[in-house]
Amino acid sequence: MTEIRTGRPLVTLINVFTVAPEQQQRLVDSLVAATEAVMNRLPGFISANIHRSVDGTRVVNYAQWRTRDDFERMLKHPEAIPHMREAAALATFEPHLYEVVYVDEATGGSDATP
Repeated sequence: MTEIRTGRPLVTLINVFTVAPEQQQRLVDSLVAATEAVMNRLPGFISANIHRSVDGTRVVNYAQWRTRDDFERMLKHPEAIPHMREAAALATFEPHLYEVVYVDEATGGSDATP
């Protein structure tokens, strides 16, 4: 389960894909299929969250991995490689690894939104 908070010993992949609007849903479907078929069974996988932009031009994968080494092993895993190639055929992308350094949440006051 995704849990965004500081002090967790994990890495966060934020991968922004730029895609033609007519290919956006195909890319989303491909990323979901890759996650369900391969990624979520690999050592170190914690979670994946796929987001699509409302203008149809971007898809973002926010994924958490236990360690950088786990993430890098995934990049070389023979079952993962075809899925990454499929995504590359549909879009350009820019993956980066991050650490959570700050989180703020609504406290439930009258201005808070669900």
